[in-house]
Amino acid sequence: MTFDGQLFSGITLLAAVAESGSFVRAADALGLSPSGVSRAVSRLEARIGVRLIERTTRSLTLTDEGRRLYEQVSPHLTGIADAAAMASGAVGAVQGRLRVNVDPFFSRMALATPVAGFLERHPDLSLELIMRDDVGDLVADGFDLAIRFGPPPVGSFVARKLVETRIVTVASPDYIARRGKPAHPRDVPSHERILFYNPVTGRPYEWEFWRQTERIEIRPAGRLTVSDVRTMHAACVAGAGIAQVMALGTEELRRSGQLVDLFPDWPDERFALYALYPSRRYLPAKVHAFIDFCVENLPAG
Repeated sequence: MTFDGQLFSGITLLAAVAESGSFVRAADALGLSPSGVSRAVSRLEARIGVRLIERTTRSLTLTDEGRRLYEQVSPHLTGIADAAAMASGAVGAVQGRLRVNVDPFFSRMALATPVAGFLERHPDLSLELIMRDDVGDLVADGFDLAIRFGPPPVGSFVARKLVETRIVTVASPDYIARRGKPAHPRDVPSHERILFYNPVTGRPYEWEFWRQTERIEIRPAGRLTVSDVRTMHAACVAGAGIAQVMALGTEELRRSGQLVDLFPDWPDERFALYALYPSRRYLPAKVHAFIDFCVENLPAG
């Protein structure tokens, strides 16, 4: 069997461009120049005799022929990567570089302190914890996995739920002394609220209250909006308003009385933490090990 290295290389680059949506991101992921990637795809088009990518100054899209080619070869490229991982021992050995897109709050809360022990257990592993506000494109951005709160975004990856935590509506004793304690979730709009910014929608998260099958939704409105969980906690403790927080990570604040659960009889809204990783038949041992490490260090929520 004759192996055509140039053809294989061109198809691999086409797949990288298709998955990332741009020559620049594909080049970054592969360690090449954008012009080099563009020329390689042009050579592939000339060799096959069809246009694979429609280029404009602002964007690029696969042609019908390009999409059909990508859809046919993508499973085979994944199989090659799996076979290489098996041959190199990556499936069974925790080694190499592990690049993780991680939620900033979870990283500070659960990973920062014990990470030294994780690296000590795995001396052949180098770890990159990159704090991002959203998942983005794992493959194009060169991530092995992501650790994120909230519903998994739509994409070609596996989502493994690590934990579920309750959403708790809280205020400080100082705020309650000044403004009173709402008797029911429907009283919340008359109070000052601390809102949390959703980077996916560009708007604050909705406020919801769940009790078995009963659900109340309240439009998010307030004079203070934040995008950092610790800032929200501190502002709430200082009496800036009512906040909806995850039970995970606020255990000590609630146990010490710095924050008061306003509606303990509305306990059923949940927020999940997921590990997200590209769909692969053989998941590398380093990814397995890091997911286990995250689960080990989850505080009770």
